[in-house]
Amino acid sequence: MHQYDNKEQLIAEILKTAKLFIDEFDGISDDDKHKMIEGIDKTPMQMIAYQLGWMNLIMSWDKDEKEGIEVVTPSPEYKWNKLGGLYESFYDTYKSYSLNELKELFICSVNEIVDWIKGFSDEELFNQDIRKWASSTPSKWPIWKWIHINTVAPFKSFRTKIRKWKKAALKIDL
Repeated sequence: MHQYDNKEQLIAEILKTAKLFIDEFDGISDDDKHKMIEGIDKTPMQMIAYQLGWMNLIMSWDKDEKEGIEVVTPSPEYKWNKLGGLYESFYDTYKSYSLNELKELFICSVNEIVDWIKGFSDEELFNQDIRKWASSTPSKWPIWKWIHINTVAPFKSFRTKIRKWKKAALKIDL
């Protein structure tokens, strides 16, 4: 897994990979946002909804903990070994948005993540046991790993998926 020396490096990587990911959606029409392509497990809408869902979920864990609300990860309704239902809830939340609206929401959520990160010291981000929610799994990851695994890592892997989707969709449309 990628390592960061400080929060500025984490922020820079998030901004870089987020832009590369979301720019891939330029030129995809709203008519195609729900188009499933064989061999690719998500539609363009689902790819963005997944990112929005996870970014907002991890920030909500922190907000809830700071407000004294007991945090159950990933959520009270879903367990770690049954994430399919959680993903479906993300898709349901965002299915009626246009692709341009989804892109705008994505950019806003990335900016919120960056602002949220800026509120942490490097010690808070990179040390274990700073937040209960971050220590809620056996791995007891520091906060930065939760952020990385729900931003940079999927931005990269889903960029590959949307590129594959576009290539396959172009062949089908010819």
